[in-house]
Amino acid sequence: MPGFPRLQESYDLVILGGGHAGLAAGLKAGLLGYSALLVDRGPKYGRSYYAPRMDNIPGFPAGISGHKLLDHQIAALRQVESRVTYVTPALATGLVRTERGYTARFEWLRQTHEVSARAAVLALGVVDRMPVIGGEIDPIFPWANQGIVDFCILCDGHTLPGKSVAVLGHDATAALTALDLPHFGPRSVELLTMGRPLLDGVAEPEKGELGAALRAAGITSCDAEIVGFEGLREKEFHVRLADGSLRRYDKGFSGLGWYDQHAALPRALGARIDAEGYVVTDEDCRVLADEDGAAIPGLYCVGDLRNGWNQIPEAWATAERAVIHAYAYYL
Repeated sequence: MPGFPRLQESYDLVILGGGHAGLAAGLKAGLLGYSALLVDRGPKYGRSYYAPRMDNIPGFPAGISGHKLLDHQIAALRQVESRVTYVTPALATGLVRTERGYTARFEWLRQTHEVSARAAVLALGVVDRMPVIGGEIDPIFPWANQGIVDFCILCDGHTLPGKSVAVLGHDATAALTALDLPHFGPRSVELLTMGRPLLDGVAEPEKGELGAALRAAGITSCDAEIVGFEGLREKEFHVRLADGSLRRYDKGFSGLGWYDQHAALPRALGARIDAEGYVVTDEDCRVLADEDGAAIPGLYCVGDLRNGWNQIPEAWATAERAVIHAYAYYL
């Protein structure tokens, strides 16, 4: 449909987030014959948008890039646009529970909008923490965009056999990431702690146990400050250190965890958040209340923001479960 979509005052379902999970939820709602509003900040904010190739996507045996897969999902959503209103770029700013369901607030076309819905799906995703070099996060992007630096072991571990790998990070998350990699057969694994002491801030006895495990696995570490990256032309990950030396690796891997898990909206609704920062749901992706563990009526959480695994096929599955449950119990 040409031009901007026209907003309704109310919908059966409101979906906040337009990554793989949110788009799948919107498509399912449309196919089931329900009206839905999908608020999408924009594809470039999705975790997979810059992924050059993903090999774990059914139907694409040669692999597919993240942005092309998003394009496919958006094209599918356009097929049900008579029922699903897709607004982008738009920023979700609030979600409030009401007697009849929920009221969602979002910024779109330089205006603040509010719509009501009978049920709501949170598909806000998470944001990877990037290494800060010279006060900027941009330096790592060219290597990430070419798949030379990876962020997900379960998605990209199969690319590591015979490779030398540098893991970025100093804490328990980085150590555990490094300890997972030998399963995939790399030639070597080294932790680059970016100027921090290895396992700095990790309490005993975990610190001692992780240190022993790293030594037993033959995983080395370097605590020098990183001042830059090189090797893009060679499709390698070269790391320039503050002392002027250069370390060369075939691949890099982030062990830095998450920068933001978009927990503000679910917290405001009384959602339970686990120790790692994820929204806790039941098997139907219903958000559980922090107070008593009961399901919050009509509220769902799907994709990376939900506790569980973080792969795209899993995101699709959570979207299916959430919308089907909403169809059965609220719509």
